[in-house]
Amino acid sequence: MTARGDADRVRRSDPASRRQRSGRARRHRGGGETADRARRSEDPHGGFPLIGSQLVARAFSAVCDLPAPRDLVLREANMEDLREGLLAGQLDVILIPAVAPLPRFEHRIIEVEPIVVVGSSQEAPLEVGEAGGEQFILVPDSCGLTTFTRQLFAARALPLRTYPGEAGSYRVLEEWASMGLGAAMLPRSKLTSPDVRSRPLVDDGRAVEISYEAVWSAGSSLGADLAFLVDRLAASR
Repeated sequence: MTARGDADRVRRSDPASRRQRSGRARRHRGGGETADRARRSEDPHGGFPLIGSQLVARAFSAVCDLPAPRDLVLREANMEDLREGLLAGQLDVILIPAVAPLPRFEHRIIEVEPIVVVGSSQEAPLEVGEAGGEQFILVPDSCGLTTFTRQLFAARALPLRTYPGEAGSYRVLEEWASMGLGAAMLPRSKLTSPDVRSRPLVDDGRAVEISYEAVWSAGSSLGADLAFLVDRLAASR
């Protein structure tokens, strides 16, 4: 599973920064391959990735289960950079929110999670139709969350009222909503604490969910390994 040279690459999105963090799980040494303990460098100034660490851990576990040992290199970048890297053949597979088409590539949903709304004194579920009366704080349109939000309202022909500023991270988004600057729409896993007051977002009583997908080239020479990896990710969700 290679992107360039002998390194496997899976990339995930970073909504608030273009800094890249990488970690190698397996690598070649001489003519053989040996398993190293996974390691990742931490960037305390980086943004909060929409693709969470649990999904990345599942990808690492799936690669370790491949019939033949492979290298896995994890990198963060914003969603558009990931898509461009895949189109250029620099990446084998990308994990991104399923919010935009990418023709001629294989797609597989590997995770879904419910959306919640922060910034209300209530805790009862909020219908999408009622959400049109809220003013929403958004993040820069680089991680997929803002695209998801705009698509959700547009599909229902609802107006989307937005706060004039933008939050630089999911934590700031939550904090601004708690201060009363507006409402914030977040995947539930991105709340800083289970105790944060939030409302499930529903559509006719059904939970509104955001989906994450794996995208890869059908013509890749690593097709069998990529299919194995994606099947494992989908099965473990």
